Amino acid sequence: MVKIFSIIILSLTLFQETAAGSQEVVVVQSLRVKPYDDALRGFKSVYAGKIKKLILPETEGADAVRTVREAKPGMILAIGAEALAKVRRIKDIPIVYLMVLNPHAPLQGEENITGVSMSIPPEKQLAALQKVLPNVRRVGLLYDPAKTGFLVKKAQLAARAAGIELVAKEVHRPKDVPELANSMKEHIQAFWMFPDTTVVTPETVNFLLLFSMENRIPMFAFSNKYVEAGALMSLDIDAFNLGKQAGEAAGKILSGADVREILRFDAKNAVLTINVKTAKKMGITVSDEVMTKARKVR
Repeated sequence: MVKIFSIIILSLTLFQETAAGSQEVVVVQSLRVKPYDDALRGFKSVYAGKIKKLILPETEGADAVRTVREAKPGMILAIGAEALAKVRRIKDIPIVYLMVLNPHAPLQGEENITGVSMSIPPEKQLAALQKVLPNVRRVGLLYDPAKTGFLVKKAQLAARAAGIELVAKEVHRPKDVPELANSMKEHIQAFWMFPDTTVVTPETVNFLLLFSMENRIPMFAFSNKYVEAGALMSLDIDAFNLGKQAGEAAGKILSGADVREILRFDAKNAVLTINVKTAKKMGITVSDEVMTKARKVR
């Protein structure tokens, strides 16, 4: 009788340890930088379970995939594009990604992966643009169809619904950016900088900022660092809130939800940043209501 009781106790203990282990989340982080750390803080504010953290540059050549597998986690949180690229080879553990600019393009058919992208829905971006520049009706945009074509299709639909004409031109080489931008300057009232690595390079950014200022065509950027460099405005992600969204998805997955039922989603919250100096130079007056809520660069 004692022997049977001991076996039952041992079985229950093993079950509890296995269940606890399956609730562990392994965090694979591309770099130790503030936005990624903020995203992880947001994740932890929602998910209170056990976490094992792996920073890729600090693994000293260790096989990250093997390390993750040995931990036998219930879920993997990939923070950053490099982290996602590493762990996507794992097919039998749920993966939630964070802080990945255009995750939809490289992911095809992976049924164990979901997450929140850094993309802000174009309808939200255009709504912000119209609040800052209510009289704008024609907006220019340059893009490489191989990199952001899917985003531009969404933007075109959103622009049509908002009563805005989107003047979009394809770019296949960074060196073509100046010519294409100059070809549209007489036809646009604002320029929308998309997160496209063919269009946005250190050289082209300098040109586009100068193009914007010389032609008094306000630039709407995707990151506040370009506002600090001279763009009029940006609508940027909030890394902490992005982490909270991922934490909510993790809670569902670790409670037994099928990853395939949790669709990949865009950022909910965004931060509007306005360059006050640029607005003054261009003779743009932004309403007090908008300025009160915006982050300001002076």
